Amino acid sequence: MNYKLHQLDTFLNITPTEAKKSRSTGRQPKGDVVEEANQSVFAVFLRDAGVTLKQGGTSNEIAVDQIVFQKRIQQQLQKSPRYPGIIQEFISGLESHIEDPERFRNCLLPCVPQLSDGDASSFHESLLRMLLAIEMLQTYIINTLLEKLPEFMLDGIPRIIINQLKWLDRVVDSKELAVKLMELVSVAPVEVQRDIITSLPEILEDSQHNDIASSLLQENTQLTVPILDALSSLNLSSSLLTEVREAVMSTLTAVQLEDLPVVVKFILHSVSASDAYEVVCNLRKKLELEQCVLPPVLQASQNRMKSKGAALSQDSVTLTLDGIKSAVRFQKTISEAWLKVGINKKIKKNSCFVLDLLALFILHSTNANQSRRGAERVLKLKVRTGLIQEALLQRTFRDYSQVGYFPSILALAQSLLRSTDPCVVPFGGHMYRHSFTAFDSYCQQEVVGSLVTHVCSGVNGEVDVALELLCGLVTEKPSEMSLYAVFVKGILDYMDNLAPQQIRRLFHLLSRLAFGQQQQGAHIQDDMHIVIRKQLSSTVPKYKRIGIIGAVMIVGSMGAFSKQSSVNTLLELVKSSSESTPDAAALYYDELANLILTSTLDPQVQSVLDDFQDDFVVDLGPEITGSFPFPARVMYNLDEEESQGGIAINLLPLLAQEMLNKAEQRVSPLCLSPFFRLLRLCEEKQHQGNLEEIDALLGCPLILTDMDIVEKVESLSKVEREYLCTLLFHTINWFREVINAFCSQKETEMKMKVMTRLQNVTYLQTLLEKSLAGSPGYVPPVANFDGESTDGAVIGSITAVILFVLKDQSEKEKEKEVRQGVNLGAYRQFFRELDMEVLSVLQCGLLSRTQLDSELHTEVREEVLLGPAELVFLLEDMLRKLEFSLTASPAKRAPFLKSVGFSHLQQRSSKDIASCCVQLLPALCSHLENCHNYFQTLLSENNGVVDGPATDVHEHQLMSSAYQLLVAVFLWKCQRSLLKKALGVLAGRLKEGGAELTLEQLIKHSFEYLVNFRSTMPSLSTALCLSQLLATVSEKGGNSAAYREQTASLAKGFLSQSWVTASGEKERGNKFNEALHALLSIYLELVDDVLKAVEEIAGEGIPELLNASKDESSASWPTLSRPVLNVCLKYGRLFLESFLKLGMPLLDYSFKRHKMDVQSLLKTFQLSTRQLHHMCGHSKIHQDTSLTNHVPALKKSLELFVYRVKAMLILNNCQEAFWIGNLKNRNLKGEEILSQRSQASDEEEEEEERSMQPQGQSEDEVLFYLHVLANLSAKVSINVNILLYSCFIHI
Repeated sequence: MNYKLHQLDTFLNITPTEAKKSRSTGRQPKGDVVEEANQSVFAVFLRDAGVTLKQGGTSNEIAVDQIVFQKRIQQQLQKSPRYPGIIQEFISGLESHIEDPERFRNCLLPCVPQLSDGDASSFHESLLRMLLAIEMLQTYIINTLLEKLPEFMLDGIPRIIINQLKWLDRVVDSKELAVKLMELVSVAPVEVQRDIITSLPEILEDSQHNDIASSLLQENTQLTVPILDALSSLNLSSSLLTEVREAVMSTLTAVQLEDLPVVVKFILHSVSASDAYEVVCNLRKKLELEQCVLPPVLQASQNRMKSKGAALSQDSVTLTLDGIKSAVRFQKTISEAWLKVGINKKIKKNSCFVLDLLALFILHSTNANQSRRGAERVLKLKVRTGLIQEALLQRTFRDYSQVGYFPSILALAQSLLRSTDPCVVPFGGHMYRHSFTAFDSYCQQEVVGSLVTHVCSGVNGEVDVALELLCGLVTEKPSEMSLYAVFVKGILDYMDNLAPQQIRRLFHLLSRLAFGQQQQGAHIQDDMHIVIRKQLSSTVPKYKRIGIIGAVMIVGSMGAFSKQSSVNTLLELVKSSSESTPDAAALYYDELANLILTSTLDPQVQSVLDDFQDDFVVDLGPEITGSFPFPARVMYNLDEEESQGGIAINLLPLLAQEMLNKAEQRVSPLCLSPFFRLLRLCEEKQHQGNLEEIDALLGCPLILTDMDIVEKVESLSKVEREYLCTLLFHTINWFREVINAFCSQKETEMKMKVMTRLQNVTYLQTLLEKSLAGSPGYVPPVANFDGESTDGAVIGSITAVILFVLKDQSEKEKEKEVRQGVNLGAYRQFFRELDMEVLSVLQCGLLSRTQLDSELHTEVREEVLLGPAELVFLLEDMLRKLEFSLTASPAKRAPFLKSVGFSHLQQRSSKDIASCCVQLLPALCSHLENCHNYFQTLLSENNGVVDGPATDVHEHQLMSSAYQLLVAVFLWKCQRSLLKKALGVLAGRLKEGGAELTLEQLIKHSFEYLVNFRSTMPSLSTALCLSQLLATVSEKGGNSAAYREQTASLAKGFLSQSWVTASGEKERGNKFNEALHALLSIYLELVDDVLKAVEEIAGEGIPELLNASKDESSASWPTLSRPVLNVCLKYGRLFLESFLKLGMPLLDYSFKRHKMDVQSLLKTFQLSTRQLHHMCGHSKIHQDTSLTNHVPALKKSLELFVYRVKAMLILNNCQEAFWIGNLKNRNLKGEEILSQRSQASDEEEEEEERSMQPQGQSEDEVLFYLHVLANLSAKVSINVNILLYSCFIHI
């Protein structure tokens, strides 16, 4: 401190001796001081002016107003004969007076008024402050005060001295004062420096602000806060402000944590509209909030020690974010800049910071609706593009849970969870989950309440995600969730809106809470038992279903914790409540089967399965007795050697009893498949997958009837037809469930029997198609009980069947295809679901076994091979599974068919399903190659005709299914390792050692492998699948452009090929047109020059089409046929309307400067409109309703075009160039329609022929051409057909 004082003394030109003398004279006896003061000019002038100097702790008194005092002092000095020398004498007297510390303090403190006649005057400033307002004394007094300042460094006097200099009406020498203050700052203690710096804006005039700002930037970082406070109050030029802000920004990474809020506040509050975006970009890069928070381990340690440093860190971060929030709320440019940064596409995947997420929360927390909506939009965009991921969210919530934006977080989570975009919904779930983990109990309660609201909303997407989140929280945080069990229990009042799968999840989480190992939520056990008993006793099927599902889920939770007596009691209750209703009993068996599949129950629970043999299995005797609608016969026995004394499934008698509605019947064939599924799952659990105990059921026959009766179905009564259809459905479902059970067995004999049962299924399906064709209005029995509710299944199935049959009949009429029976696609929900393991049958080749005859002499060899029908059956099922689990979003599925037949599939993850499919790829490739070889052989035998009449329909279906399956596998965005494995399988068909190849090499070889199949495509749909697959595979690599040309060339070849059906007829119909449209889109998307490709098609193909006969097509482009005219009329109008709306306003302003381009464009466009007129005439001649439906709206648009061109000419003073003539009706070839000449007045249309002569030029600004119009105007020689065909392609 002595060194500092020495520095200050030197700066003020005071020697140490003088300073010591000054301090010693300050201790004179008071009497001497009064005497000296009474004789000084200073004391005399003050007394005469109205101020009385006091001693000790008494304040100086003033008898007049301070303005009067200042005026008197100034007059006394000016009128003195010793002026201006008297000023120095006055200052010397002042210096002598204030040498005493007490008197100096009195002069710095406000003067008190003298009481006169009992009245007190107003407040007065200090004596020195009043003297500083006198300009002739100001400089001297300022020097005196600065000289005195070093003497009082350790008390509060320096701050009082600096306060005297604030807010002076005028500073005589502001520049000099600024220099002295900055020199003082460089040597004074930090506290004095801080006082001086913060007071600079209040001391200096605006003219010195720029200079002082430059000087302040050179100070040390200890003074960051006062410097920034001063800078924010200075009136700086825009350029200097930018420089200052950049300098501050450059020090942002090195600033002290406690100074960070002030730094950020200064940066944001010094921003103009022009540089807001740049400032925000730099701020988000340099403001590394992650470095301001301790790692979790150290943070926990600090929390245990109650470290003040940790609290300071959190407080600084909070204050920093509050500064950002203040700027966002009160500066619109800042909020807009943050949003603009959020939508910046240049931000890379791993370059998003915690600040980005916190900024979105801040934007959403403001009251401005625009910021809220903008924050939601930006968050969805970043989540959709993968810029913000769960790891960043978790880190943000873990380290910054104290920042206090939970309401915004909750609102954003609600918005994401309710979004229709499936890409952002999971992130909303992450926000809920991490909010529950990171925040306090109040926030946890709000999270649970919000999730319960989602569940009760009834919106399927919200319900599913919210239930999964609640289940996850119960698993991860059972103790915390038990506190809110009452909230979750409230969902029981809204179960009417929940699907069975959702009810299953609800009871799963409730039972975990109520009957878990720790039983934190035991207080809701009684309520759950009451609800279950109430639902089970209901006579309404819907509520009984809820009771069964809930009871089984409770059994799972209770059984997991060895509460055996309660489990048995509850199971008996469920069984007794459901056995009288076949639907309820079947549901009970399916639910219990699912529970056994996913959990471990005590073996005693499985004792309820002993009734299966008594209910459905009978011993075979010499004959079958009983009265049945059809003669009973033992069918489909695979164990012929055990025909005597064997067993059979008693299906026909049971169904006959059910059809007769016998009251004493206890067993329904509806329960056959569900009960067997439960039986085999229990056997698998007890014997580790060995089904030897029940393997007789695989080969045992069924008591059915002779299937020749199907050929006589039309002669049967309605009851008999429906009985036959029901019998076939139950038989097929039994076989499907048997295949599910034994498909994973390793013995060859078992595999052969499974293959045979698969053949039985495909054969019975053909019989069922014929039977259904003769039974209109028939509704099959329900097969899937554990999926969507069956209450609406009957109505939904009837609707689906009717619509599908009508559509099928319509297509058959249009395509003239003769088929027997109906398509079973509409009845898919009435078949039992095939498990994913069934697809392993695709890997089976030729299976054979040898056996000895009865004499033990001759060997009999039996062979079974997977045929085309079975292969198509399995591939179609596999494709449906992939479409449901990998590609189809829940929102796009039909409401009543959403998850029917996929309840088992829903229990597996998408990745698991994709892995299973990748394992099957070698087998699929083998089947694909076999098909290719088949068609290649057919090609050589039929002289180059692939689609000849000898083509097998099943082979066509096989090729299409295989390609569509491969497309579905590769369209799913799987992990890179899984993708490489799949590509390795394809590449390995050409080149060994796929494991050592890079991704680009794998793509190259896979592409080459798939291209080899191009010559044997049996249909346009299959060709489309191959094109899509090639495009998809090539996009997986980084150099997709290398394959674009080859794929485009392949698509062009397919478009130039004539496609015929297996019967030799040309392909046609809606499916063919849709495939043609998709293939043409792929070609135009991949071709280098789109306009050239369009010109080639339209220039060659359409003239050939117009000159061809009615049923013929273009020779160059055989896929270009008459339906294109329909497309031209439909989309030509849309193209015309778009041109009127967007193109004509542009031509209005471009005409004067680019008249020739405009004229050429309109003339070319006129040819197109004329051709559309000809198409209208063609539709009237041929009475083609598909064309005439578009004529009225098209003619209206054509008339609008005429008037719009006229308006453009009038706008440009060229109305004389417009004239109207009568347009004759012509056909597509341009020939006049003679039969309608007499009706020309009714059919005439206005058409323009113009030679545009512009009158007058102007210098109006010309707008740029739209991109599409620029391309068209550059191609003024393009004929009419290009525009017509472009309508078909681009609109």
